[in-house]
Amino acid sequence: MNVVQEIRRINELESRLGSEATASWHDQYKDSAYIFIGGLPYDLTEGDIICVFSQYGEVVNINLVRDKETGKSKGYAFLQYEDQRSTILAVDNFNGIKLLGRVLRVDHVNSYRQPKQESEDAAASV
Repeated sequence: MNVVQEIRRINELESRLGSEATASWHDQYKDSAYIFIGGLPYDLTEGDIICVFSQYGEVVNINLVRDKETGKSKGYAFLQYEDQRSTILAVDNFNGIKLLGRVLRVDHVNSYRQPKQESEDAAASV
């Protein structure tokens, strides 16, 4: 079973059982406002992704991972919401949907470190 189907199965099980919020599998990610988004169409920009994912909350940071040499998207991103509760809505509602013919994988990120900025890298090499 792939990750998309497993998350859907867990959510359906919790819904049937009427689990409390603290008993939900989402609760282990309560200290992180980041999500992982995989399966993105390669031609989407950061702005396109923000437009889609802002349906469930205010986006404060996005890292669309790109090839260092070509600058082309690798098809996945890390997105930070202003409010952690938005991550639950995004994972539950976007995981497994088709966007421009590609199935998205959306999941919580327990601990995320933002990449170093290029200006920091240049200053460190001087």
